[in-house]
Amino acid sequence: MRVAAVQTTASHDRRQNLHDAGELVRVAAEDGAELVVLPEYFSVAGSPEHLRTYAETLSGPTVTWASELASRWNVRILAGSIPELPVAAGSSGRHTGGRLFNTSCLLGPNGSLEAVYRKVHLFDVELEGVPFRESATIAPGDQLCVTPLGRSSPEGGPATAVLGLSICYDLRFPEIFRIMALGGATVIAVPAAFTAATGPSHWELLLRARAAENQVFVIGAAQVGDLPPGMPSCHGHSMIVDPWGTVIAELGDPGPGVILADLDFERQRRIRSQLPVLANRRPAAYRWPHDDTWGSTERHG
Repeated sequence: MRVAAVQTTASHDRRQNLHDAGELVRVAAEDGAELVVLPEYFSVAGSPEHLRTYAETLSGPTVTWASELASRWNVRILAGSIPELPVAAGSSGRHTGGRLFNTSCLLGPNGSLEAVYRKVHLFDVELEGVPFRESATIAPGDQLCVTPLGRSSPEGGPATAVLGLSICYDLRFPEIFRIMALGGATVIAVPAAFTAATGPSHWELLLRARAAENQVFVIGAAQVGDLPPGMPSCHGHSMIVDPWGTVIAELGDPGPGVILADLDFERQRRIRSQLPVLANRRPAAYRWPHDDTWGSTERHG
């Protein structure tokens, strides 16, 4: 299965951003990509006020654009993330306090909406003296998302390509990657606007760690360079990592572009068979610190 990660530098202008991203999707599709992953906030970037101004529902302009593009090129497109108006999640009964969601949408090759993921972990940090409070504008999601990509193994068993969804800061929380792997994910997408402050030390390190420890392919599609005021400068270096933790494609250029890689699911099966990390887990011994059984003082011998 051939996949692509698109790297962008989003501006205030949604129309221009969609045009530029569309050209990169075209390049990926013409080179045989079956799944194209776009970055976090690829269609609109800027201050909280700007995100509120351009927030949309799942039937809004960005998801409609992605649907039409997926159908035109007969590919799956992961619309990295958009600022989503909470009305789109109204049936869930969630109260966001007027905040938006940071939402990723998977569009199928016929243009249908196949999966939706709302970012769970919000970027509330202080870097080099500059505070970032994503939770002031964005409400956290409360569900993980794993979805088959419609390709079955040669033996006719479960789908080989099963996609797990995450967004940017989620990368620092290994729990959700392990849960998605146990839920069947063989590929996990990480649309991101990873900062230039943390990226050189942590971006590749974390992508490779999440891939190796869960024996999954990881697709990191990143923003790069200076985004509009209100968002940090971004590291870029979009990359695709295999289940051994090897980087099999990377975009080192400090600008927009596309990388592609062919995912070898037979190699993934061999890795999981020869180094059966997931099978060797011991869940009965695992306890969270708040669990009453954690930290037993029993001693032997």
